[in-house]
Amino acid sequence: MAAITRRTLIASGASALAFGAAPAAHAQAKPKLRFSSAFSETDLRAEGYKAFAAAMKDDFDFEPYWSNTLFKQGTELVALQRDNLELCNLAPADISKQVPAWSLLTSAYLFRDYDHLKKTFAGDVGQELIKLARDQLGIELIRPVYFGARQVNLRPGKKINAPADLAGIKLRMPPGEFWQFLGESIGANPTPVAFAELYTALQSGAVDGQDNPLVTAKTMKFHEVTSQFVLTSHVIGYDMLAVSKKAWASLKPDQQARLRTAADTIFDANAAKYDAQEKEAIEFFKSEGKQVYMPDQGAFRAFAQKRYLDKYAKEWPAGAIERINAVK
Repeated sequence: MAAITRRTLIASGASALAFGAAPAAHAQAKPKLRFSSAFSETDLRAEGYKAFAAAMKDDFDFEPYWSNTLFKQGTELVALQRDNLELCNLAPADISKQVPAWSLLTSAYLFRDYDHLKKTFAGDVGQELIKLARDQLGIELIRPVYFGARQVNLRPGKKINAPADLAGIKLRMPPGEFWQFLGESIGANPTPVAFAELYTALQSGAVDGQDNPLVTAKTMKFHEVTSQFVLTSHVIGYDMLAVSKKAWASLKPDQQARLRTAADTIFDANAAKYDAQEKEAIEFFKSEGKQVYMPDQGAFRAFAQKRYLDKYAKEWPAGAIERINAVK
């Protein structure tokens, strides 16, 4: 009877030790952060996110879902808010749906180049708008992820010099009010098509063209089903690296600091690659027999800025556009 008691006690003690160790082991386990993006794994941004994940491998496991295979384009923000997603490459236009002040940051001809974009977000006006999103959406916006200037890419060979030349052109734009208005602001007839369906839409003639940075157009082989690239440079293309509130809170302060540092280092380097590859893309498209030329950007800028001021200026923070223009 004594032997049985000892065995029972030993077994009970072992169980207690195992049970006591479980929470400690669980606490040391790295969280798994699922990531969603509209772009494919061959996109240059995917290369940047993979480098970012490698830099943060000791802090969390990165589980990517490219080409909207987990959530449809435009639904990622709600997924973050509902804690159904931890990380996202979030379009500013999607933020604008819930925070109207962010329509400023989706407007055409706002940023001059990547350096201006980066300095704006690091400065007062950028941080005010990031705080606005944090307070109203309950997510953490880390930094902009640049992917080149958006250019118009068309099937028809009609020469485009000013916004009037785009009248009647069915230009694919992502779904959503602010994307559609962007298309209108450069004179086109915007048509909503999901990114994953864009090649087929161009091929079939469902749309006459699309707007994306040249590197993206080359990666997605849009040149195979179009004839020309019009260098409007109407938007400095960027998304936001976004983290859900729950996932952000799960990281310790030193981990959060490492995440910000890693993101800055990696996506600055990625931006430099975009600029270099944009020049290469222009030469590639020309070698493929495509027209590549610059229209009257001044005419496009004046047309677009007037449209935005007329429609959205009342929603923008007072003096914000002047402060952005003043960033050097």
